[in-house]
Amino acid sequence: MITPEQIKDAAGQLDEAERNRKQIKLLTLQFPDMVMDDAYEVQKAWVQKKLAEGNLIKGWKIGLTSKAMQSALNIDIPDSGVLFENMFFEDGATIPGDRFIQTRIEAEIAFVMKSDLSGPNVSVEDVLNATDHVRPSLEILDTRIMRVDPETGKTRTIVDTISDNAANAGIVLGGEPVDPASLDLRWIGAIVSRNGEVEETGLGAGVLNEPAKGIAWLANRLAQYGDSISAGQTVLSGSFIRPIEARHGDKIVADFGPFGTVSCNFE
Repeated sequence: MITPEQIKDAAGQLDEAERNRKQIKLLTLQFPDMVMDDAYEVQKAWVQKKLAEGNLIKGWKIGLTSKAMQSALNIDIPDSGVLFENMFFEDGATIPGDRFIQTRIEAEIAFVMKSDLSGPNVSVEDVLNATDHVRPSLEILDTRIMRVDPETGKTRTIVDTISDNAANAGIVLGGEPVDPASLDLRWIGAIVSRNGEVEETGLGAGVLNEPAKGIAWLANRLAQYGDSISAGQTVLSGSFIRPIEARHGDKIVADFGPFGTVSCNFE
């Protein structure tokens, strides 16, 4: 465990890194005693700082839902972060070249809630009943913390990622709104291309075998800290593709078939 002063320090470093677009050293090297609970406290402190500056919470993201990504970090649970109002981009938007540091893209199913969802004991059925609609989305990832420390070769851990708001940076919503009760979410898939070349494909089943399971997990986790998912919020259920590097000049398009497309361009 780390001290309240160290939590405040870590949150301040992350905020400055985002503002200056300059990555910081791994928090797990700076604070070797950090554990997962500390990471969520750092994230919370950074969120509170953003709220104090006038940012508004508009939803949540769930990450590390696939077996491949969990194995890579030697964990067996997802993680989560906060979506702020200034993270939302229109379908087809051009992302300013100076907005982020080291961007990557993931394709996800976004849940837009029509009623509050509070744990504990939230089920998949509860999630579907509380959801107004789902729609195709792209999550823009960024890393305010170095992926690999140049001196030691040490890579980021789940503790670093959670502290960094689960690497969350932006969201693009597109496609057509769909009632989640009308279809099997496991079979919603996407073909994701960069500059016209297919980079990744995947199915919703890659997200815990049922994307709504991630939403239930989040509601139950938030309940432990006296929080919940609110009506009107958007929740990213987790990626079913590997992250795609987004370089200057790239156009990313995710084709969700009958559910439409979602895209963005990078200056």
